[in-house]
Amino acid sequence: MADEHQFIEKGLKNSQINEYLESTLQRAGYGGMEIAKTPMGTQIVLKAEKPGMVIGKSGKKIREITAALKANFDLDDPQIDVQEINEPDLNAQIVADRLANALERGWYFRKAGHTTVDRIMSSGALGAEIVLSGKVTGARGRVEKFNRGYIKHNGEPAAEIVDRGQSVAILKLGTIGVNVKIIPPGAQLPDDFRILDTIPGEEEPTDSESGPEAEAIDDLLAPTPESTEPTEPTHDSDPAPAVEEIIVEKEEQSPPKEEINLKLTDLPGVGPSKAQALEEAGFGTIEALQAAGVTDLAAVSGISENLAEKIKTSLDKGDN
Repeated sequence: MADEHQFIEKGLKNSQINEYLESTLQRAGYGGMEIAKTPMGTQIVLKAEKPGMVIGKSGKKIREITAALKANFDLDDPQIDVQEINEPDLNAQIVADRLANALERGWYFRKAGHTTVDRIMSSGALGAEIVLSGKVTGARGRVEKFNRGYIKHNGEPAAEIVDRGQSVAILKLGTIGVNVKIIPPGAQLPDDFRILDTIPGEEEPTDSESGPEAEAIDDLLAPTPESTEPTEPTHDSDPAPAVEEIIVEKEEQSPPKEEINLKLTDLPGVGPSKAQALEEAGFGTIEALQAAGVTDLAAVSGISENLAEKIKTSLDKGDN
């Protein structure tokens, strides 16, 4: 058989085994499985939230699962090892099943998605992504995504680091596919980097290890001492020019102008209603009125051109 056919057949068989275990161990909190060929047979590692329900009373349940795997999927001497999941919120398969169950119970998809992804991140995950696809709210299908943190979508890190889980919620309008991706805490991503103070394997040199080469370098780097002999002034240099005293008379400062302390209602023809209209138009201060023109003031509701000219005339008299 060609390699391509073997690859497809192996993937199809693993998918069928995973569907069987998921339907059989749904109440036990099934969290995925790993299959590996060994000289003794087929090693299957089951991850479950409740290992006791997988094993059953006196191992009855696990013996039934072993017999079904051997008969239905033609596995060579299957040996099942059950591992307990300590943090269910970091297992993508368990999270996907829980989210699908919540949607079937009537949870609104946005609330369920945001609550689930927040719970994943609070458990310490580096990143999480939830994708809901199907008839979420109506007859037409669409896709909704909920992201937190950092997620790899392609390449070797996406295949080896990212934990994936899938489930299906069956509603009256139709089905909703649930796809969950989680990067667990402590995952070493290829684009992570650290800055080291020293190179591993090398020690910092001590004073005792410094040899003649280090002393020679110190002598070269040492600053040259300045000469302590007094320098005699040369006769060729010109004498320093005499410093002339320059007296600058302080200019008389003009007396400060009296500040204009007026209110809008102090202006002629401006009552409380017109003052409020001026404030709403951006002319709430005397300075703003002085900077505005007659046409600007006349554009305000309730202010005529004649009144605007009176206001400007009154302000000009106040300046003088």
